[in-house]
Amino acid sequence: MRVAGLVLAAGAGSRFGRPKALVAHRGVRWVEHAAAVLGDAGCAPVVVVLGAAAATVRAETSLAGLVVVDNPGWATGMGSSLRVGLAALTGVDAVVVLPVDTPGVTAAAVGRFVALASPGVLARASYAGAPGHPVLIGADHWPGVSAAATGDAGARDYLRAHGAVVVRCEDVADGADVDRPEDLVT
Repeated sequence: MRVAGLVLAAGAGSRFGRPKALVAHRGVRWVEHAAAVLGDAGCAPVVVVLGAAAATVRAETSLAGLVVVDNPGWATGMGSSLRVGLAALTGVDAVVVLPVDTPGVTAAAVGRFVALASPGVLARASYAGAPGHPVLIGADHWPGVSAAATGDAGARDYLRAHGAVVVRCEDVADGADVDRPEDLVT
């Protein structure tokens, strides 16, 4: 199975005060960290979707070896970035999707999704019973996910409606979305 990785890194980070792709924590920019986590787990290619401050992200981060695409509609929400990212994929059976603002997700967690990959699969992470990231979307579902991805909901409703497999990850990762600087675990 060929499994791609998809980093959603297009938002302006209004609650954080700057685009989260540019946030550095423990010496690494989040966009670089997310791409490395996917790559370390065996995802190839790794696609990064940029939007707000895309030129600055390109100038201030190392994105060599990644497929970088721009989402001109980034301000409409994560759904548009998911659609742009899925449209950039060819020749793979599934994709592991990771938002840039989940720096506690590890390659070990992503590896659980890579192991499940197939064209017909849908899976999402669970942390202590709460849904989270990453998510795995088999290629058979890309048209349906793209049609359903609106606003900031991304694939949430589609995953729920189509019975995504729940993959517990709290033993190997922290799936918290970091919306504000004070949410960062030091």
